[in-house]
Amino acid sequence: QVQLVESGGGLVQAGESLRLSCTASGSIFSVLAMGWYRQAPGQQREFVAAITSNDRENYADAVKGRFTISRDNAKNTLYLQMNSLKPEDTAVYYCVADRKFANDKWYWASWGQGTQVTVSS
Repeated sequence: QVQLVESGGGLVQAGESLRLSCTASGSIFSVLAMGWYRQAPGQQREFVAAITSNDRENYADAVKGRFTISRDNAKNTLYLQMNSLKPEDTAVYYCVADRKFANDKWYWASWGQGTQVTVSS
């Protein structure tokens, strides 16, 4: 199983930027699909962005044009650059890796512990 450790969360004002990092170990990083999810207080966890092993990117509509996902295979690290942050982006952000298919559905096999992002208005 892949071990994931996020960092880079914090408190910022609306309109500012943050970059989250996720360092992976326990598997061959370059072959993994990876992504980010978030969970706001009282809400369900939601998809933010994902990137395949060949750098194909996918974003939720709520963050498209503001967030950028990227990866550095030499450093075993996944990034999420978040620009033009809004108060509604406030959430715990989770790094995910190793997408698998079982019981007729896709799921992420590995999750990080999460990092808090708070955006004040």
